Amino acid sequence: MKRFSPNTPAIPDPSRRRFMQGLAAGGVMLGMSPLLSKSGWAGEKNSATHTGMAPVLSGTEFDLTIAETMVNYTGSPRMATTINGSIPAPILRWREGDTITIRVHNKLSTSTSIHWHGIILPYQMDGVPGVSFKGIPAGETFTYRFTVNQAGTYWYHSHTAFQEQTGMYGAIIIEPREGEHIRADRDLVVQLSDWTDEDPMDVFAKLKKQSDYYNFNQPTAMDFFHDVSTLGLGAALSKRKMWNQMRMSPVDLADISAYTYTYLMNGTSPRGNWTGLFKPGERVRLRFISSGTQSFFDVRIPGLKMTVVHVDGQDVEPVTVDEFRCGPGETYDVLVSPKDDAYTIFAQALGRTGYARGTLAVREGLTAPVPQMDKPQWLTMTDMMGDMGGSDMAGMKGMDHSGHDMAGMNMDMNHKPNLVHARHARTEYGPSVDMRVDTPRTNLDDPGIGLRNNGRRVLTYADIVTVGRKQEDTREPGREIELHLTGNMERYTWSLDGLEFGKSTPVHFPEGERLRVILHNDTMMTHPMHLHGMWSDLEDPNGDFLARRHTIAVQPAQRISFRVTADAPGRWAWHCHLLYHMDAGMFREVIVA
Repeated sequence: MKRFSPNTPAIPDPSRRRFMQGLAAGGVMLGMSPLLSKSGWAGEKNSATHTGMAPVLSGTEFDLTIAETMVNYTGSPRMATTINGSIPAPILRWREGDTITIRVHNKLSTSTSIHWHGIILPYQMDGVPGVSFKGIPAGETFTYRFTVNQAGTYWYHSHTAFQEQTGMYGAIIIEPREGEHIRADRDLVVQLSDWTDEDPMDVFAKLKKQSDYYNFNQPTAMDFFHDVSTLGLGAALSKRKMWNQMRMSPVDLADISAYTYTYLMNGTSPRGNWTGLFKPGERVRLRFISSGTQSFFDVRIPGLKMTVVHVDGQDVEPVTVDEFRCGPGETYDVLVSPKDDAYTIFAQALGRTGYARGTLAVREGLTAPVPQMDKPQWLTMTDMMGDMGGSDMAGMKGMDHSGHDMAGMNMDMNHKPNLVHARHARTEYGPSVDMRVDTPRTNLDDPGIGLRNNGRRVLTYADIVTVGRKQEDTREPGREIELHLTGNMERYTWSLDGLEFGKSTPVHFPEGERLRVILHNDTMMTHPMHLHGMWSDLEDPNGDFLARRHTIAVQPAQRISFRVTADAPGRWAWHCHLLYHMDAGMFREVIVA
């Protein structure tokens, strides 16, 4: 049965897919929800514009109302979870040094929460039910109050069930205490996300039953004949035999595709074409926020260079690129100097099944050509096995495939690289783990699958350097903690060291300690790991400080390290920011005491 992808060029009659432009933020249908009272709106003067931008709220006191609101992104009305009636939620503008008060009113019939992603605050204000507080019961109000001790681009979202997937996310912009030093004439938020008409619990149930349910980029006969023509018959047969024996797919890049997802830019579908306005000659700051529940976005603006100046709320040494990958939880601020009247902001999903898009233009109604999506690339042996000494086949004997016969592989064993050899916990040898990498790679100069050698200048983690490499804590780590990112694709279980949350014990950081954390990815998927309450000071392969981050994407078969100062007493969450992975078990509690 052919399944339709709503973001591919083969889109049905647009009269079926009317997006409520001019009505709140991209897709929210006014007056259609009996559960949304007038008090749920930010106020007439702050209501969203017809371009789909969220309302902007500023000051030190805020009222946010969580309720259900009807939306229509695909031609079929669905109920969403909204904050003040909009998707995205209102943009909150704070000022560094201010003490802010946020009253969150829950008009839902179930509990809810708000987590302030990347914000350093007391753990009781962090907003993770069952870890830092009990949640906000239906019909009740919870007051968040804390002092803002940082500046930059951040965001907020629900940390309850799958409410983030149903629309609960918004942007935070914090003005530096001494005033903004990144000079721009225009400042625009570009918040990327994914939407499904399905109940997220149904999506999760399908993944549990069949992990590749939404994946239609499977190897074909034409792929085999191409391998025969380029590799020879023997090597092509060996390649196909290897993947079959491992019971893995070389195109398993993302769990969820455009079969069910509509990719949004500022709450607006590709059809809706969100538009950000500028005047000729202006320097524009675009604050990209990746709020994709399960989606990595590869972002570019054809015909326009982007200078990355700010990542995860921190100023970085400027680097000019054509494209960058934005993983769930990450934020990237770029400066652009548009010369033409219109440019397409193009954000294709990692699986190459769909995209979000909008337009940067001098006036409403203008468009620019929308590029074709890149073809999905196959995972390589490096993505599966790690460091293979420069050969795509070398080092495969260092990979544990649970006894799978690897005979017939053409392996070059002449390379003798200085490999990092893994230390696997005993808990990794069980039903929750279907693969282990013994010789992981440690390089950070790889943009990742789908972005390699594409003819464009693509940002890598090695390019992201905190201005002046300035560290708040220059002490050397006193000890190391190593955790492995693990999973079983067939069972759709995700874990740390082979233990799903609920089967694991908390990780303990003594207060005041400076420690090194090592994350080792034993899976073939990229995991954006988010440690709440503390900064993660990313290191290069030599152990030198690179950049301060709050979310770090660990690529397949990669081993990375960062330093942490345990300066935040309390209970904190630490998890993969792919929401379905977190819910499936890739989550730990951290206790600082």
